[in-house]
Amino acid sequence: MAILAGCGLIYEYLLSHYAGRILGSVESAIYAMIGTMIVAMGIGAFLARWFKDPFTAFAWLESLIALLGMSSILIIASIIAVSYTLPHTFASLYNLPADAVLDGALFEQFQNFARFLPYIFGLILGIFIGMEIPLIARIRQHVYGRFLENNAGTIYGADYIGAGVGAAIWVLVMLALPIMQAAAWTALFNVIAGLIFLWRYHQHVRFAKLLLVCHLLLLGLFAIFLVYATTWMKDLSNVLYKDKVIYSESTKYQHVVITERLSRTQAAPINDLFLNGRLQFSSADEQIYHTMLVYPAMLAANRHDHVLIIGGGDGLALRDVLKWPVKQATLIDLDGQLLTLFGLSGTEFQTPPSITDKLKDLNLDALNDPRATVVVADAFLEVERMLDQGLQFDSIIIDLPDPNHPDLNKLYSDYFYNHVKQLLAPDGALVIQSTSPYHAKKAFISIAKTVKHAGFAHVEQYQQNIPSFGQWGWTIATRTGQPASARIAQVSNFPVQSNWINQNYLQAAFAFPNNFFSSNKEIEVNRLGSGVLYDYYRQAWQTESELYKN
Repeated sequence: MAILAGCGLIYEYLLSHYAGRILGSVESAIYAMIGTMIVAMGIGAFLARWFKDPFTAFAWLESLIALLGMSSILIIASIIAVSYTLPHTFASLYNLPADAVLDGALFEQFQNFARFLPYIFGLILGIFIGMEIPLIARIRQHVYGRFLENNAGTIYGADYIGAGVGAAIWVLVMLALPIMQAAAWTALFNVIAGLIFLWRYHQHVRFAKLLLVCHLLLLGLFAIFLVYATTWMKDLSNVLYKDKVIYSESTKYQHVVITERLSRTQAAPINDLFLNGRLQFSSADEQIYHTMLVYPAMLAANRHDHVLIIGGGDGLALRDVLKWPVKQATLIDLDGQLLTLFGLSGTEFQTPPSITDKLKDLNLDALNDPRATVVVADAFLEVERMLDQGLQFDSIIIDLPDPNHPDLNKLYSDYFYNHVKQLLAPDGALVIQSTSPYHAKKAFISIAKTVKHAGFAHVEQYQQNIPSFGQWGWTIATRTGQPASARIAQVSNFPVQSNWINQNYLQAAFAFPNNFFSSNKEIEVNRLGSGVLYDYYRQAWQTESELYKN
């Protein structure tokens, strides 16, 4: 029972982890999946009474749980891949123009159904897992030939302890494995438990020989999945991307995908970076984004000796910072494997040299520049350590992913910005990538309000269109003196020339439509632990309802 409880918990985590990856809303998907499986286990406990022969039912149950636990994620991925390729298949079948998009109700419903599949498999698997305890209780009573007063206590004690061990195995071992290998190894324990049960109680089990054959077939399937299933999953995941996938790997913190496509307008291939399925940059237009991120803060700062970059593990913001006369640029990023992929040398991780060389050409090998100091750490903790050391920076650039996960929410909080403020020199400037003012208006404004609440004297926002993203926004703040826009307006000649911006272009970015900030009072500050910004962001991108009004 302890072994099976550990397996059951890992199945919950596997399906929750995968559901969060494909559904996007990680926190909601995880909670919904765990809730679904808990309810399903209760249903399974009720249904177990239907089986008159607990020995035979339990033996078949273990083989079914092993089969479903091992293959459910692969089945889900296959159906999702079909749902996304179906419109292209029909377009090719009917010879439609390349720019024609088939997005009718049938395709949309099929995709929605495919994305709902993790919950369906979680429900079925949960029902099967819920049957285990009642069947084992009846088997124990039958074996001992009497009612056992400690039956429930013994079984539930083993169940809870086994679940705790399963949680530890998930954190320490399974998270580091490819998801299909984790599923296969977990299913193996169900198969072994079934074989031991057959060996010990085969005289009580009907069709024992057939069950033995099924368990042996499951062992063969385990071996096949262990060798090939990870490759199959990568191929199925790659179907979800329009361009050729040249790199796909899960780090300890995120799933990294790099795609490549050829363009008639550019000599070099275009590479896109996706983290957890979300586009982070495209080499076709990343220069626009990073120029708008870096140059305003550098122009608004009085000096450029010491610059801090939080996030930006691709090294592209660092590349643009190093074009300025800086003495030292410090970059903090949590994911050492991502940093290695983009060229950081001297780490423990191994990445394909052909991919890394391509990315180093893009960021001009900025991560290994002698003026650059790269710190692999949680920025939330590292900023506090820097405060203890009494460090200060002339410019601080925060280039984090959007607040699409609860773990990121703390790095957009008033508490964090207050600490960042203390690291900023009085005549320096802070800039923060602040998601889309068009699609996530409330989240965009909330970031500025949070920075203001953290104690900055002047907080402004600006925007620009990035072809790959659409309308995108940033927040810029100063501690004392003039606002950033006023400081930039006084710069007659840009110290570092850019292909993208000039004085008029940059000043125009600070302009917003009439009444854009009319709902400012209703939008809340993102305090540490509140999750306000995460909720704004999740609601906006799920419903696409946060559009400009009036």
